[in-house]
Amino acid sequence: MSLTLYNSLTRRESPFEPLEPSKVRMYCCGVTVYDYCHVGHARAYIVWDMVRRYLMWRGYDVRYVQNFTDIDDKILDRARETNSTMEAVADRFIDEYFADMDKLNILRADEYPRATHSIDGIKRLIHELENKGFAYANSGDVYYSVRKFDNYGKLSGRKLEEMEAGASGRLETAEIEAQKKQDSSDFALWKSAKPGEPFWESSWGKGRPGWHIECSAMVRDCLGETIDIHCGGSDLTFPHHENEIAQSEAATGKSLANYWMHNAFVTVNGRKMSKSLHNFITIRDLLEGNWSGDLESDSPSEGGHGEGGHGGTAPTKGGSQNNSKAVEPMAVRLFVFMAQYRSQIDFTEEAIASARNGWNTINEGLLFGLRYADKLSWDVEKTEQDTKAVGEFQAAMDNDFNTPAALAVLFELAKELGKESNILVHQGKTETLPELLQQKWLTLVSLAGVLGLEVQPATDSDAAVGGLSDAEIEAMIQQRKDARIARNFAEGDRLRNELKDNGITLIDQKDGTTIWHRG
Repeated sequence: MSLTLYNSLTRRESPFEPLEPSKVRMYCCGVTVYDYCHVGHARAYIVWDMVRRYLMWRGYDVRYVQNFTDIDDKILDRARETNSTMEAVADRFIDEYFADMDKLNILRADEYPRATHSIDGIKRLIHELENKGFAYANSGDVYYSVRKFDNYGKLSGRKLEEMEAGASGRLETAEIEAQKKQDSSDFALWKSAKPGEPFWESSWGKGRPGWHIECSAMVRDCLGETIDIHCGGSDLTFPHHENEIAQSEAATGKSLANYWMHNAFVTVNGRKMSKSLHNFITIRDLLEGNWSGDLESDSPSEGGHGEGGHGGTAPTKGGSQNNSKAVEPMAVRLFVFMAQYRSQIDFTEEAIASARNGWNTINEGLLFGLRYADKLSWDVEKTEQDTKAVGEFQAAMDNDFNTPAALAVLFELAKELGKESNILVHQGKTETLPELLQQKWLTLVSLAGVLGLEVQPATDSDAAVGGLSDAEIEAMIQQRKDARIARNFAEGDRLRNELKDNGITLIDQKDGTTIWHRG
């Protein structure tokens, strides 16, 4: 079965055929680095990390590039607010980006080009567009002449009449632009520097690049004139990706990307994230538990939406950390995979609780081999996997990355291993042959890894749901037994209640032994 992708450009699914056999060139639009990332960014970058991992699992050599927009009005505003510099603000929030994404187990890109490090390529591309009649200069600014590009609107399906004045960038007001443009639909490639702003020398004067030209130049410099996959959030389809196509294809005469992929939004309690609704949640607030279940009561954010990357981020809120609300990084990944990437996903307390429970189930399965390999005398050289499960997983993922169906395969494996774990603890043996259990465990570890779902380094290999390992539970049961022998029934009751609070149920047998189970 071949891998089938939905192509935003053709608006249909089609078999994936890379430009070079077994090689994939993939570009993802990155963040504008002026603040912390939010759950919308988490979804976007978890999705593209999953796509990249799966392509690698299918045997492709993937070169993955993701940019940083490090020159922008929002960055300059933050620099003024903090009495800092554009470079310092960008460097800080690039570091913060990596801190968040590393926690979410997102693989580092092969290259992270920065707009400010790509100025030569940007100026070269603008000159090419000028020479070919697609760009014109006016008073230190350079604009792209949209009506010169016959296929403008082919990605978004929009007509020129639907373009909003000023949609070209986030730097100038529509009134100022209107005075310099030949047509209201034109957008800026180069902007003359304002007093006190950073600038670069150019044949048009001192200035800085427009937003859209940055990615066109970085794609070409890092990956070539035509790439396999260009991806980002659905909010980038227009105008950003539409303008990228117009710029790059006018300059080269070639397709910019053969496949355009876009992830859908994250809503919060059924509504779009918005500072006016006070429902922004940063990644670090989510992971640290510093967020409220009553999302509408959260303090306002000053960040933008922009789930695809460029649109900005929301500032983290102050206040004490509520660890009971802390969400495991793997549960965040699972939350994202509970919906197919092109479907909108709603962030609610119930959805997060479901993701956390789901991760607990999968995590228990992943821990099975770490706990019982020696006890079951597994063959350490064995690598055979469950071909049926692998086939079902691949069929789901080949169908435009149908992660909900792929997760169903993982849950089936994890539940089987969880069941055998309980039997092994209570009866000292399993109902299934050890070699079959090893096969199922190896399969689960392999397939979960394709989705980036892994036992985290901070998690002890004996850890279990509720924070208690099997060994800790057994130790507390022995302490309770000792307390009862000493007729310290209050202590015995306390230990039973503590275990109960951690989801552990005790069953006292007639022969004086105690068995237990989770849930």
